[in-house]
Amino acid sequence: TNATKEVVKQDVVVENNSSSSSSSSATSNVLESNSDRMEIVEKETNVNENKKKKRKSAPAPDFPSISALTATGGKIEYRKIRCQPNRLTPLRNQWDNIMSPIVEYLKLQIRFNPATRSVELKTSEFTEDPGAIQKGQDFVEAFMMGFEVQDAVALLRLDDLYVDSFLVTDVKMLAGDHLARAIGRVAGQDGKTKYAIENATRTRIVVADQKIHLLGSFANIKLARDAICNLIIGAPPGKVYNQMRNVAKRLNERL
Repeated sequence: TNATKEVVKQDVVVENNSSSSSSSSATSNVLESNSDRMEIVEKETNVNENKKKKRKSAPAPDFPSISALTATGGKIEYRKIRCQPNRLTPLRNQWDNIMSPIVEYLKLQIRFNPATRSVELKTSEFTEDPGAIQKGQDFVEAFMMGFEVQDAVALLRLDDLYVDSFLVTDVKMLAGDHLARAIGRVAGQDGKTKYAIENATRTRIVVADQKIHLLGSFANIKLARDAICNLIIGAPPGKVYNQMRNVAKRLNERL
């Protein structure tokens, strides 16, 4: 029995030694893997720091501003806007107010050609904005549509203003007295309906026979166009007034 006890004790000692050796080897493997990971992380951080230093050390590119003439490859751009006969007198009376923002603000050249009855625009060496001639064309075209100079000048100073045009017959096919009554509903008595829509939606409206022109931002033009279409279809003005009142309240709440 004593011999068997001694054999059992030796087996237990051997098992303990083997387990301790296996645990020590596992811990050494874990430590080696952790050290390898730390070395990889340190290498990555060093690489990132070197990249940042290179980026900081590299000088920022300095591109000089170019004029409109160089942007178009040295070509001079022209625009020609036809003037309707009914707008010749207003154009003659407001010529100074039209010419000054185009020459002073956009640095463009402008003239009126009596032979073709058109306003001609041209870029020059002093023109700085490549899109100046397009802005000038939109400004002159807005005046030709019937907008006031003070309202059309906003197209030069603000980028989110647009001009939208449509015909009354695009909304509903009308003719004769029905068409005249639809135009009368849009204008209202002494322009009351038109002014109410303008003030509520913060737009400008021009009713030129069957054509309706709108000037304003995209969202405001949509509101004004919906109200005008309801009037053309035959909605009572009182209902449209209530809708415009609600629209004005929502716009004031946004501000």
